[in-house]
Amino acid sequence: MTTERSSIRSELDKILGICCYYLIPIKKQYFLGEGSHIAICTLSSLKLLEKIAKDREIMNKISIVGRLLSENRGIDQIIKFTEENKKIHTILMCGKDVRGHFSGQALISLKKNGINRQKRIIGAKGPYPILSCTEEQIENFRNKIELIDKIGLTDFRKIKSILASN
Repeated sequence: MTTERSSIRSELDKILGICCYYLIPIKKQYFLGEGSHIAICTLSSLKLLEKIAKDREIMNKISIVGRLLSENRGIDQIIKFTEENKKIHTILMCGKDVRGHFSGQALISLKKNGINRQKRIIGAKGPYPILSCTEEQIENFRNKIELIDKIGLTDFRKIKSILASN
């Protein structure tokens, strides 16, 4: 009975994820910096994003700071941005992961495991972790980008310290 319930819940999560993907537009929010090789992803932590964007010292060091709310379109955007901005080779992931979508976990799974034939991120927990980028773009991202996994970290001073050592 428990397996049946979790299977039904899983299917409902997938359906809801597909509905959200097509029906709810996600406002893009990011800030460009003066640096070239580091990007920061604050996942769902909007206040952290805004605090980082207001700090001149950080913004002079990084290329971009933005959030990542979805395990599909958001990751596609990151892949495309890093492809267009070839100097970026490091993404610091911090902030709280998106409940239900696990976009940060999906990005880590992409880097570690890649995609299957249907372009689904292997090992991603989210309901709809299917990418639209080309396989070549995805592999270039996986080979080129280093992810610094600090998911859950919202302490501004610690984030600043991590950046100082990179």
